[in-house]
Amino acid sequence: MIHSVRGPVLEIGLDHAVVEVGGVGLAVYATPVTLGGLRRGEETRLATTLVVREESLTLFGFADAEERELFLLLQTVSGIGPRLALATIAVLEPDTLRRALADGDLAVLTRIPGVGRKSAERLVVELRDKVTVPAAVPAGAVTPAAPAPVLGVREQVVEALLGLGFTQRPAEQAVDAVLAQAPGTDARALLRTALSSLGRAR
Repeated sequence: MIHSVRGPVLEIGLDHAVVEVGGVGLAVYATPVTLGGLRRGEETRLATTLVVREESLTLFGFADAEERELFLLLQTVSGIGPRLALATIAVLEPDTLRRALADGDLAVLTRIPGVGRKSAERLVVELRDKVTVPAAVPAGAVTPAAPAPVLGVREQVVEALLGLGFTQRPAEQAVDAVLAQAPGTDARALLRTALSSLGRAR
């Protein structure tokens, strides 16, 4: 397994970045939030895992080991592959995901694109006893936002949604609806809120 990669970022796409390691450019697939924290030309370090299939070798990258462990845990559930596991990490913060699994909160889990009620129930049944419930977050606590990329926040989040498989118009409408209610929303919060509204609409 490739446990981590470190090196300069050569390219940043909608669903992946290319990181140079020892003179080799590795394509690393990641969530929009993780990609939003990268800068072309700057060095980065990502926790990674290599998914091996008969026809492909795909490297997935994460901001930290915690996200990677959840990514791997999700794939132990029947019907949950790497793409859906990555979408889950993109939509839900690790603590939110663990709490939803432990509490059997189907409303939260069905916000994930591609996860319906039956899939959510299967996630709860198979993972409820495998996650540690996080401590309650103090009132007023704020999760640090990922650094904003060169693109404007709106454009960045719309592109991220397109990379996750949504079409242009619904993605733009979801982002604009969030910004209309909270104009100063940062990229991380904007992405998660837009994903939640799109998930409910599916």
